[in-house]
Amino acid sequence: MTTDPLLDRPPATAADIAAIETLLAQLLDTRQDVILLQGEAILALEAAARGLGQPGTRALNIVTGPYGKLFGDWLRDSGSEVRDLVTPFDTVAAPAAVADELARQPVSLVSVVHAEAATGGLNPLDELASVVRAAGALLVVDAVASVGADPVTPDAWGADVMVIGPQKALAGPAGVSAATVSERAWQAMEHNPSAPRTSYLSLLDIRHGWLDTGRRTLPGYAATLECLALGRALARVAAEGLDAVIARHAAAAAASRAGLRALGLRPWVDADTAAAAVATTFAAPAGYTAAEFAARLRSAGATITAAAPGPLADRALRINHTGRAAEESLVRAELARFAEVLRDGPELS
Repeated sequence: MTTDPLLDRPPATAADIAAIETLLAQLLDTRQDVILLQGEAILALEAAARGLGQPGTRALNIVTGPYGKLFGDWLRDSGSEVRDLVTPFDTVAAPAAVADELARQPVSLVSVVHAEAATGGLNPLDELASVVRAAGALLVVDAVASVGADPVTPDAWGADVMVIGPQKALAGPAGVSAATVSERAWQAMEHNPSAPRTSYLSLLDIRHGWLDTGRRTLPGYAATLECLALGRALARVAAEGLDAVIARHAAAAAASRAGLRALGLRPWVDADTAAAAVATTFAAPAGYTAAEFAARLRSAGATITAAAPGPLADRALRINHTGRAAEESLVRAELARFAEVLRDGPELS
C-alpha cells in the first residue's frame, strides 16, 4: 500500500506546536505569551473579544474599514458598552481624534485594525498606541493583514492582545492563527466571569491547559497540515529575512500606486503615508463596475486583481500584491494588462 505524503503524516505534537510559537515570538520580537489557535484569524479575534468583553466594560472600537466593525459587534454581544469611532473608508484613524474621544469618555479597552486589507489603508499604530497607553486602556490590535507587509511591534506598541494570520504577507496557510497576550490582558480575562471557559473560544483554556503546564500537553487536536505549512512559511520568511519581506511588499505597493496614477486611476486611500503594503485598492474606472473591470482584466491575463471585498465590492478593486505575489515585476506586468483594457475601453452593451 502506497502512502500519501499529505494524508499519511503523524499528528503534530506538543513539541511541534511549541516550536512554532517560539518562531512566531521571534518573528514578532515579543516577550509576551504567543499562542497558536487552531482556526482562521476570525477565531482568535472573536475569542479575544469574548474573553475581554463583559457588562460594565466601556470600549472604543476604531472603524476604518469593513473588518473594523466585527470586533465591536462581538464586544456588544458580550454586554460591553461600545462606541464606534468611524472614519471614511478612504482615510485612516487620526490619533488626535482618538485622544479627544478618550478624553471625552474614558474607556477600559480600545480595538483597532492595523492594515485594512479591503481599503488598502494602514492605521498609524505607533501614534495610536501611544494615545491608548496614555489613557491606561487595554489595546487590542488586528494585525492579520499587516504582519510581514508592514512593521508589527506588539511590545513597542504595548498591545495587550494582537492577532495575526499567516495567510497574507507571510504566504502561509489560512487555517491557523496566533495571538500575543500581555499579562494585563490575561488578568482582565481571569477576572471576567463572562469570559468563555471550556469552550473553543476560550483563551483561558489555552493558558491554563497549555501555557501553565509548560506546553507539554496539547489543549486539543492540532491541525497537522496547517501547522506544517505554517512552520515552512516561517522558515521561508526567516531565510529571506523579515526586513526583506517587508521591503518587497513596500516596493510592490509603491509600484501599484504609481502605476495606477499614471493610468489615470485613483488609489482608494490617497495619502501614500496612510497606504498599507499588503494590497492596493483603487476606484473602478469610469464606465465600469468593479466586477466588469475585474472580468476584463482576467480576460486580458491579469492574475492578482479582483473586486474589493465587502461594501466596496461594486465600486473598487484590489491589487493583491500579497505574500509570494509581492513582486514589483509582477505588479508591472499586471498594470500592463490594465493599460490594455483601458485602451480598448468598455464594451458596448
